[in-house]
Amino acid sequence: MKEKKKLKLKKFYLHPITSIILLIVLIVFLSGILSALEMQATYNTVNPNTNQLEPTLVTVESLLNYDGMKFIFSNAARNFISFAPLSMLLIALIGVSVASSTGLIQAVFKRHLGKLNKQTVTFILIFIATASSLINEIGYVVLIPLGALIFLANGRNPLAGIVASFCGVAFGYGATLFVGSLEVGLIPYTTSAARLIDETFHVSLTSNLFIIIVTSLLLSILGTIIVEKIIIPKLGRYREKKDFEATSEIEVIDIEKEEQTKIEEEKREKTGLRYAMVTGLLVILFFIYMIIPNLPGSGMLLDMKETTYLNQLFGVNSYFQDGFTFMMALLFLIMGIAYGIGSKTIKNDKDIIHGAEGYLSQVGSLVAIIFFFSQLIAIFKQTNIGTILTAWCANLINDLSFSGIPLMIVSVILIAVSNLFLTTPTSKWAIFSPVIVPALMQSNISPQFAQFILRVGDSMTNGITPLLAYFAIYIGYLNIYNLNKEKPITIRKSIGMVMPYFCITSIFWILLLVGWYLIGLPLGPGVLPTI
Repeated sequence: MKEKKKLKLKKFYLHPITSIILLIVLIVFLSGILSALEMQATYNTVNPNTNQLEPTLVTVESLLNYDGMKFIFSNAARNFISFAPLSMLLIALIGVSVASSTGLIQAVFKRHLGKLNKQTVTFILIFIATASSLINEIGYVVLIPLGALIFLANGRNPLAGIVASFCGVAFGYGATLFVGSLEVGLIPYTTSAARLIDETFHVSLTSNLFIIIVTSLLLSILGTIIVEKIIIPKLGRYREKKDFEATSEIEVIDIEKEEQTKIEEEKREKTGLRYAMVTGLLVILFFIYMIIPNLPGSGMLLDMKETTYLNQLFGVNSYFQDGFTFMMALLFLIMGIAYGIGSKTIKNDKDIIHGAEGYLSQVGSLVAIIFFFSQLIAIFKQTNIGTILTAWCANLINDLSFSGIPLMIVSVILIAVSNLFLTTPTSKWAIFSPVIVPALMQSNISPQFAQFILRVGDSMTNGITPLLAYFAIYIGYLNIYNLNKEKPITIRKSIGMVMPYFCITSIFWILLLVGWYLIGLPLGPGVLPTI
């Protein structure tokens, strides 16, 4: 009797771009269906002038019609050009590519980071990534490429460096070492919502300072453990394919000459690093001088129309905040050139340009991914589905009538769920704050603690939603360093890589929130979890 052969189904891997196109088609059809069903939501916002609640009705905008198709096709170029991750990434990569091509990044790792154990390097990377949310989303565009280069220089899987950097920024967003742009964006909504109960209530910029500092340290330690013990073993070793030519020739090695060459290389390397350190320090001092007010020629990067220094530094129209990506690129660029001159890896301007081109040539596929992601996010935003789902989550808090710790936990979970569809913290807080802040105040929980609850919920799910604009950079870099081009890293697989990080840090966030409240530790100077 002949044995029946088992049929094996060949796995089919959808390229991320194909998946994005399918998602766009799904959203367009879904918008038409939901619009026909008259899906809508009403949420309240606080008028800061009258201190009164004002209802806002939101309905689904159908794209499955003439006007919808016109929006999709006429705005494609605009969506791409105005997509923040694209411009930020390209600007940052100019500096990083020069620093890499001249050998600066490799030399720094060899001389300094290379002497540390691998776990310490991972901790430093995650800690910097977590703290980077001090200034918007700079961590995504700078640290994801750097994370790959650092891990590769250490002989480790660069995919792990990408995952570590992305997780540090995404799942620790808002946990930093000082108050920054996020506070400036959230506090007006927190204050307006608190004044529905107490007309004189004031929320200071440092109201969450202590808790975000402690959280950034704890998250970095926890993240290092997750990456080292769970994520890296799953990713496995990384081996670049190299071509070896068979030869029967015998090469005679002059040991003395080889050692002399090595000594000369080390000497040039030290000189290059010295040049880079001095020029880097001068550039940093120049930037610092530009954010000090009331000195001769200083304050160029501040918005002097604002009254407080933090608003001048991190306000909506702050030159420091808007130009920080370019400042970082300029720092890497100048240090890279200085290192190249000192180490003699560059001899003229053409060496700089050619070196930068070699690294930048890798990001062609990433730019294509960013184009389709920009369309996905713009189209989904146009439908209003994310805003409606967020409004439903906010209204559900009112309907449940919880108080105390149950209210805190439910609020975090609902904010985390809504963040899957509406990823901008200020947009969510504009909807949630008039509901959560008064409800918590009636349970004797301070508005400042309510604001931290928003940070927790926002951070929990940042890394697992493709609707996060900077997810495009993450998945794009995973595929740049993916050696098996026949099996691209899909959206599903890229989310699967960070799932251990998501699950463990989500539990950590909730335990931290409840523990801090029960112990009654101060959130910031003179601010407690309770009123």
